[in-house]
Amino acid sequence: MLALTLTAELSGVTDLAPIDTAENPFYYTFKVQCTSCRETHPNWVGESNEQSGSRGEANFVWRCKMCKREHSASIKTTPAPYTYSSPPKRQKIIDIDCRGLEFVDYKADGDWQAKGIDSGTKFTGMDISDGEWYDYDEKASDEVSVKDVKWEIRRS
Repeated sequence: MLALTLTAELSGVTDLAPIDTAENPFYYTFKVQCTSCRETHPNWVGESNEQSGSRGEANFVWRCKMCKREHSASIKTTPAPYTYSSPPKRQKIIDIDCRGLEFVDYKADGDWQAKGIDSGTKFTGMDISDGEWYDYDEKASDEVSVKDVKWEIRRS
């Protein structure tokens, strides 16, 4: 079991989380390593639910180009929001059950959301793929930001 963790410096916002709805699902993107032959796939791999032979469902299904084995991974928890803390602390976002593969890196594609700490203002459509995001909270009359975004994949 692996966990995707986040450490980020939040200023004026809290509850940072991916926007994940039935109409607009959030898709996770990872770098993948085969645990059979230890080959790391050179490209980013996104979610795919089709397993050959109808062996059930998984969030990720991937076939290693070197050893030709099919591997899968399932997200076991709903995304936990990253809450404000000073100094920033590593917090678990999701748990992932991996079968025959390991995720070695994460790319924060997709839209994220947060809310103002003091004002409760909702911020949506946040792009944190560059490791930072800035905006202005009208209700609090102050700049808000997410900086120094660091992702880590750890054993849970």
